[in-house]
Amino acid sequence: MITVIGEALIDEVLSDTAPRRSHPGGSPLNVAVGVARLGRPVQFIGRYGNDAYGVLIAQHLKHNSVLAALPADDRPTSVATATLDPAGGARYTFDLEWALPGLEEELPRLLDGTTLLHTGSIATMLSPGASEVLTTVERAHPQATITFDPNCRPTIITDVSYAREQAEKFVRLADVVKASDEDLAWLYPDLSIEDAARAWLSMGPAIVVVTRGSRGPWAVAESGSCEAAAPSVAVADTVGAGDSFMSALIAGLMDRNYDGAARRPELRKIGVGDLEAIITYAAKAAAVTVSRPGADPPRRNELI
Repeated sequence: MITVIGEALIDEVLSDTAPRRSHPGGSPLNVAVGVARLGRPVQFIGRYGNDAYGVLIAQHLKHNSVLAALPADDRPTSVATATLDPAGGARYTFDLEWALPGLEEELPRLLDGTTLLHTGSIATMLSPGASEVLTTVERAHPQATITFDPNCRPTIITDVSYAREQAEKFVRLADVVKASDEDLAWLYPDLSIEDAARAWLSMGPAIVVVTRGSRGPWAVAESGSCEAAAPSVAVADTVGAGDSFMSALIAGLMDRNYDGAARRPELRKIGVGDLEAIITYAAKAAAVTVSRPGADPPRRNELI
C-alpha cells in the first residue's frame, strides 16, 4: 500500500483564452491519483470540507480508486487559483488552512501495511499541519520508503530561510527526493542546481531528482548522475505536470521492488541505467499531462 499525506484543494483555473474551470487538485492529491492510475493501491490522508467543493474531491478520489483515509470535516475546502500565461504556465494564489487534528492517534491504523509514504508541498511547510506531517513521516520511516517533493510555494511561505529549514527536515528522512530547478534556485540561490541536489543527497536520500521543464529531468545517486530528454509535445498547460512526474517516479520504483524499509540498502545501490530508465518513464508521464488541460495524469496503458 502507498500512503500519500498532504493537502487537497480545488483548482480554479483562469485563462484569457478559455472559460474558468474548477477541478480537484493539490500536489499530494494529484500524486495519489496519478499513482492509482498507474495501477498501484493508494490511500490519501488529507482534509477537505463537508461542502460542495469537498464533494468534488471525495468523488474524484473514489472515481480514481484512491481510498480516502479521513472523512470530510466542517471547515471550508481549500482553494487554489491558477492563472495561466499565454504559454500555459500556471501562477498560483491560495485560500487554505492546513491541520489534521487527532491524526497521531490514528497513525497505527493508517500506516498499517504501508510500504511507501509520499508527502510534500504546502503540507510540509504550513503550520500547524506541517508538524503533524513530520510526525507521520517519522512514524512511517522504520517500515516504509519515504518520498518527498517540496514543490515550493513562495506566495504562501515567503520566508526562504524557514522554507529551507522545513524542506531539509524532510530531506533527511527521505529515501527519494524530487524537486524542480525553480525550487532549488529559490531555496539555494548561491548554489548551482546540481550542487544543491548533491547537498541534499549528502543529507541521507538515496536519490535526488531535479525536473527542468523542457530540458528534461536530471538525477543523482551514489552511483552517479544521469538525465533524460523531455518528450516534445504541444503544451495545453503545465498544471499537475510535476505531480504526474512524481507519481510515475514512485510507480517506477515500485515496479522494481524498491519499496519498503528493508529495501533501503538496494535502493542506495541503484545503478545509473536503472535510474535513467525510471526518470525517462516519469518524464513521459509528465509530457502526457502537459498535453491536456489540468491535472489529468496518464494511466499505465498510455505509457506503454
